[in-house]
Amino acid sequence: MKRAVYIHEYAIACALGENADVVRRNLLSPAPRKLCGEARVLGGRIVPVGAIGFPLAGDADSRCNKLADHCLVALKPGVARQMEEAGPERIGVVIGTSTSGVGEGSAAFRAKMTDGHWPRDYRFAAQELGDTAAHVAKRTGAHGSVYGISTACTSGAKALASAARLIQAGLCDAVIAGGIDALCDLTLAGFASLESLSDAVCNPFSANRRGINLGEGGALFILSAQPSAFRLAGWGESADAYHMSAPDPEGKGAETAMLQALARTGCKSADIGYLNLHGTATKLNDAMEARAVSRAFGGKIPCSSTKPMTGHMLGAAGACEAAFALMALEAGRLPAHIWDGERDVELPPIRLVAGDGEEADLRRTMSCSYAFGGNNIALVLEKAA
Repeated sequence: MKRAVYIHEYAIACALGENADVVRRNLLSPAPRKLCGEARVLGGRIVPVGAIGFPLAGDADSRCNKLADHCLVALKPGVARQMEEAGPERIGVVIGTSTSGVGEGSAAFRAKMTDGHWPRDYRFAAQELGDTAAHVAKRTGAHGSVYGISTACTSGAKALASAARLIQAGLCDAVIAGGIDALCDLTLAGFASLESLSDAVCNPFSANRRGINLGEGGALFILSAQPSAFRLAGWGESADAYHMSAPDPEGKGAETAMLQALARTGCKSADIGYLNLHGTATKLNDAMEARAVSRAFGGKIPCSSTKPMTGHMLGAAGACEAAFALMALEAGRLPAHIWDGERDVELPPIRLVAGDGEEADLRRTMSCSYAFGGNNIALVLEKAA
């Protein structure tokens, strides 16, 4: 029998706040907070973004690594306990990201074009997609398996599943895992070129949805086989490879991931009390996701997209939204679904949480993430007792 994987501590920072307590309060408030940041993209267009509104201190040379350092402050006591109990050789690090130091790389390239040479403090390796994982390992002293995952919008969630597999395989006794991503010009320009950005706060599952808002953030978890109050009970992954950037219109890969997660957990769809949707507010994502959720859950499960509060945090989204699903478990309250209330009659109806949130008696929650290339994942979080 495979070992259960428990969640010991977690830390989060995003547009909703600088630590778990502030994020939880804003996420679960009866008057939830929408995005208030803005960014300029190509052509001078102004779009809403989920920018972090507090300073990131420290000497790290990339914004992603500074975000990681910010989260590690809250995890310091938990990391110290794991070091004492397991030892550095048995502690791994798995971090998902889609940007790493790309923003700093873009700035360095601009400087080289202007000055004819690279900035003296520029470190090319900061762009490597495993750099934040290596940075976290260096900061904490972890010497077990250390690697990064970059599968676009599923990266952070897949880092948690990968950490669980390391523990179950006996390769690590504990793993620091999660996702970190920072806003940068390259990402904004890329999504603008795809005509995916909304000029207003995103409107998931509405007939009037017009696209995504980008955001930034990070969430790190300490996972181990030692019992605690909550566990990562199951996960399901699929890669349908339907298209480079568009999802399978029927959501078959998304449905497969959800059903696999239920099977690995050993529960039925009716046993899940809340579903955190990927809910990007693009025409294609919301259509396929509504179809997949309707088939997997019969349209009865309470669900919401939290992206109008945070923006789409890309490589960090899956980890941050797993933290949101965990917060719902802790508080017995469901995050609101923020939208204009105009249902898309072409989609199967799904049970969206009220705009001021809802109280609920929860045992298990699920969080889903879907990415370019048909990469899909669902995580199930569960109270251990």
